[in-house]
Amino acid sequence: YNTMLLCYGIVSEHCTAENCPAMTAGPKATYFWADKGEKPKSLPAPEYINNLVGWISEQLDDEKIFPAVGAFPKNFKEILKKILSRMFRVYAHVYHSHWSVVKSLGADAHLNTCFK
Repeated sequence: YNTMLLCYGIVSEHCTAENCPAMTAGPKATYFWADKGEKPKSLPAPEYINNLVGWISEQLDDEKIFPAVGAFPKNFKEILKKILSRMFRVYAHVYHSHWSVVKSLGADAHLNTCFK
């Protein structure tokens, strides 16, 4: 989670609503945001990522999901899969939409180590 935030931070000043009007990772990968009970909607990438960071923080702070003491919930694996798949969307967006910025800053080696 912290590494994802750091990697997004590398390009965040270039990832604006004007430059990234939708959360995408190529022409066939558009990600939609849906709050509980709402219909999924397209958001600018920075707004999507901001919502995602808030949502992940809520999950991490939830004692029912990540108990300080006691057992994890039975659906813990599914919850982690959802968190990690959504985090992957941020990496996919950074790679697809901001690779030139990452390269120009010399941060490509750092970003690539996230997957080792």
